[in-house]
Amino acid sequence: MASGTGDDPILEVDRVTLRFGGVTSLAEVSIRQQRGELLAVIGPNGAGKTSLFNAITGVYRPQDGDIRFRARDQRPVSLIGKKVHEVTKLGIARTFQNIRLFAALTVFENVKIGIESRQRTGPVSAMLRLPRTLREERDGDRLATELLDFVGLRNRANDLAASLPYGAQRRLEIARALGTRPQLLLLDEPAAGTNPVEKAELEDLIRHINTEMGLSILLIEHDMRLVMSLAERVVVLNFGRVIAEGPPAQVQADPAVIEAYLGTRAYRAATGEEASG
Repeated sequence: MASGTGDDPILEVDRVTLRFGGVTSLAEVSIRQQRGELLAVIGPNGAGKTSLFNAITGVYRPQDGDIRFRARDQRPVSLIGKKVHEVTKLGIARTFQNIRLFAALTVFENVKIGIESRQRTGPVSAMLRLPRTLREERDGDRLATELLDFVGLRNRANDLAASLPYGAQRRLEIARALGTRPQLLLLDEPAAGTNPVEKAELEDLIRHINTEMGLSILLIEHDMRLVMSLAERVVVLNFGRVIAEGPPAQVQADPAVIEAYLGTRAYRAATGEEASG
């Protein structure tokens, strides 16, 4: 894994509470992620996992608590009150549980959209085709090609996104997120709906993003085998509260986690109970 030694947090979620009317989605949730760490957040349906992602990325604004992000060589910045595009520019990117690609655009164009979100060219420069605009366009094309090569989709660059198999669409969405040049990548159930071959490809890709690109990854995933294989540390949410955290093996044996997952297919698969009947 890519994380180093010492205390170097990239993300600090500090006693965050998020309410919708009379429903509490997150209740005093605190999470600390080290730079370079591959950290997983798990929990039953409705535990608050996606609400956590939405709070981090500016979709929701928590009523209480703070969320701080520290880009490399920068001071911590609070994400509370930041808009989605502002969070992206700080260096945080995400994918979604339900794939959100531009289906009518090509694979290459989808990645370029992510890249252009971080470019500085304004409308006047674009219309006048100034040298900086042309340079950014060339650099963007080169980065898009490199990212498609990295996720194994270079040979599909000119195909429509909608024509890709489901697992390839997942990899394309990750490539588009990487185009924003993040330091922290949030993956919301990237393996959902994939077959075993696609799942194995995604597992390898996530590991390479963490180790080769050196990106910190915050992962939400229901597939416990995938979580136990990839994560250095696991945080467990249940009814909007953190009920356990630690190394995968320790969390898997925690009585509170067993109770929360008791009888679920994800837990039986992770513990091998499915195989034994």
